[in-house]
Amino acid sequence: MEKGLLFVVSAPAGCGKDTILAEFFKKTDAAGYAVSATTRAPREGEINGVHYHFLTREDFSEKIKLGEVLEYTEYCGNYYGTLKKSVDELVLSGKDAVLKIEVEGAMNIKKMFPEACLVFILPPSLEVLEKRLRGRGTETEEKIRERTLQAKNELEFAKNYDYLVVNDDLDEAVEDLLAIFRAEKLRKERCAGLLEQIRGEK
Repeated sequence: MEKGLLFVVSAPAGCGKDTILAEFFKKTDAAGYAVSATTRAPREGEINGVHYHFLTREDFSEKIKLGEVLEYTEYCGNYYGTLKKSVDELVLSGKDAVLKIEVEGAMNIKKMFPEACLVFILPPSLEVLEKRLRGRGTETEEKIRERTLQAKNELEFAKNYDYLVVNDDLDEAVEDLLAIFRAEKLRKERCAGLLEQIRGEK
């Protein structure tokens, strides 16, 4: 069985990556979401193993020591990270593994797995992003300014990604993401076995 590929999807808050990925997974069964782990408490409606793997701080620290965490960060007093097991289970089953992580984690994944494909979701503009954040109705003006500034900082990392997708239209953004996954499967480096087979070398 061919192993699955590793994809990383990142985006500033308000760019719609969760919505894009939700629609993306409705259109393909060739990929799966590698569920992240965290030490924060579950929120109402969150299910262990579906939204996150909820771990104690002690368990998370132990997994770091044992090399079972591919990348992690600490935010607001809680650990967030990617478990090696979550990725391995997908790729070894032949499915592509999708990591939804922030930019620093993505850079760490790229160092460990140079073959990983990194996709950055962009807003049409920072003005549109700010409007979307304000439209949520859940953010204070101070929080909106903070998130907009954070988005500017994260955009500096976009040049290190393999693909850029602008979320101006949801359907188009989803189709762009599907096209990226198809294109990566067709890279000549990944198709050496196919060439050998056609030439009768296998």
